[in-house]
Amino acid sequence: MNSVTTALRVFEEVAAAQPAGLSDLARRLDTPKSTVQRCLKTLESAGWVRTAPDDSGRWVITGKAFSIGSAVASGADLRAVAMPILSELQAQTGETIHLALPDGDELVLIERLDSPHQLRAFLPLGTRLPLHAASNGKAYLASLPDSEIEDVLRRDLDRRTPRTITDPDALRAELAEIRGRGYAITEQELHDGITAIAVALRPGGSGRTAASFSISGPSVRITPDLYEDYGRQALEAKTRIERFLGV
Repeated sequence: MNSVTTALRVFEEVAAAQPAGLSDLARRLDTPKSTVQRCLKTLESAGWVRTAPDDSGRWVITGKAFSIGSAVASGADLRAVAMPILSELQAQTGETIHLALPDGDELVLIERLDSPHQLRAFLPLGTRLPLHAASNGKAYLASLPDSEIEDVLRRDLDRRTPRTITDPDALRAELAEIRGRGYAITEQELHDGITAIAVALRPGGSGRTAASFSISGPSVRITPDLYEDYGRQALEAKTRIERFLGV
């Protein structure tokens, strides 16, 4: 853990004094030059710092930090707007609501509103959701450009349950259906016995998808006769959230 702490301290010093030289960083941190150099190389490999363009050998931070900071700020704004509306959706359906944000090639669950039923869907906050098997993932995936969808479909997609769809052609057809109706449906594809209906949130209409949310519950309770009604309610919540986000 000490090496991680040192690397973070090095990053913070670069950010505070950029462009920052090795000797100056070592003096500020009261740390051997060799240790600071190793940290800088590690941070460079991870894309957090780079050498200054003036060939001085000094270091600056990259745009990655700004991108992460913007995403965090956007997530906080989205939470503030979305949660009251999603709370209403939870009350209307009586089922669990999951809100997830994209993170690399997956989504990460950041909020959950629990169903009052004893038998309910439950995922811990921080759970990583696959794009091809989770309802939130499929809603998000369907919103992406075709080229990015194909990048996902070329991967070795793991089968989470016996009902997980992994065939690329079948997934393409399903994603076309999701685009047509506006919401995704998964029946026991991520977890046995759980059905979910999800929509993607795209502030700005034509901008990048920022998040997705789902209505999740036991398959014995979320039955096919409810799909259209829950899908409509989810789309109405989506419209309200996007409107308040300034679209």
